[in-house]
Amino acid sequence: MRLRYLMPFVLVIGLVAIFWVGLHRDPRLVPSPLIGKPAPAFSLTALKQASSHVTGQRLKGQVSLVNVWASWCVSCREESPVLMALARQHVVPIIGLDYKDQRAQALKWLKTHGDPYSVVAFDASGNVGINWGVYGVPETFVVDKQGVIRLKHVGPLTRKVIQQQILPLVAKLQAAS
Repeated sequence: MRLRYLMPFVLVIGLVAIFWVGLHRDPRLVPSPLIGKPAPAFSLTALKQASSHVTGQRLKGQVSLVNVWASWCVSCREESPVLMALARQHVVPIIGLDYKDQRAQALKWLKTHGDPYSVVAFDASGNVGINWGVYGVPETFVVDKQGVIRLKHVGPLTRKVIQQQILPLVAKLQAAS
């Protein structure tokens, strides 16, 4: 009889403990099941030239940064100057994935905020982003020469993240044979 009354109490204590631990975790440190695996294949129209296609093959042969963004994304505005500065360094090509957006708004956004991308794939439906494990924007992936995802960063890139995480990893991957 006591067990019947004790069980709900134990369950409530367990839930409180789980929530307490969750409050102290950084939501940007969501592990991706794709780390160490080939980037999902895709073929999308290019944002600027709807008659041409951007495919996952573009990610092979060189280290690349894949940045998922959208014109409706407030945090992408914060990230834009950081990406522009990185693009000016010519250290790594930045491939854009315009996620769940409208072509006209995305083109206007690039004209207003700058275009750090070597090419932008237009993912209007969001299906490619979902295959990459994207659940919000901005998100950035580092992809090695073999097309394997090596890092996923959730949220806007900062100068600190670029200097301490992205650039050292890119240099290491570029040096690898």
